[in-house]
Amino acid sequence: VVDDMPAYLKVLAEILSAANYSVATLTNGKRALKHLQNYLPDLILLDIQMPEMNGFETCQAIKANPDTAHLPIIFITALSDVDSIAEGFALGAVDYICKPFQAGELLARVNTHLKFQLLAQELEQQVSDRTADLQRALKEVEQSKLQLIQQEKMSALGNLVASVAHEINNPLGFLAGSLSNANSYLQDLFKHLEIYQSQHPPNEIVRVSAKVIDLAFLLEDFPKLLTSMEAATERIHGISN
Repeated sequence: VVDDMPAYLKVLAEILSAANYSVATLTNGKRALKHLQNYLPDLILLDIQMPEMNGFETCQAIKANPDTAHLPIIFITALSDVDSIAEGFALGAVDYICKPFQAGELLARVNTHLKFQLLAQELEQQVSDRTADLQRALKEVEQSKLQLIQQEKMSALGNLVASVAHEINNPLGFLAGSLSNANSYLQDLFKHLEIYQSQHPPNEIVRVSAKVIDLAFLLEDFPKLLTSMEAATERIHGISN
């Protein structure tokens, strides 16, 4: 309650305290603004005609501050002209009580606006909670979307790898079979050459040719070469798998 008249402050404090309200009384607008820096009430009863800083200026300062703009203000004043009432509402007041006032009317209006304030706070809390729920739901949707995208990427990558492996395994299978046959054919050729040499001893031309191509080394190394090639195809096949 803000009023520069001690008598009105005393009466208002007694009426409100008797109705079990906690009341803080201040004698001017500047003290009220300073008080609001440390304590935010649920409702402000504000006189208009005060020295240094009148009620309109005090109300304007309260509404200009984001921390106090939500506080409901009831002007309680002897000014009952239409212009003053209109200005009070234009500045953001929720009600206007003219002096002298009736205790019953005062309590009814205070009670009504405190209920409105409580409902507004509950609604704001519900909106805040719902907003938080929506944000959580949106985050979950985004996470699910990312997971789906990742799964699709992995699925596409898996299909690609399977396709590449299939394309590699086909020629690898052919090479492995061909090397096995080549090794068998080579053994037959070596045996045939050995029989041929035993039946027809080589003449000079054949001996020179054998020396040029290092036939002995070829006979020893060629099987090793085929074995290495078979091992290489098996290794590639293992990597593919």
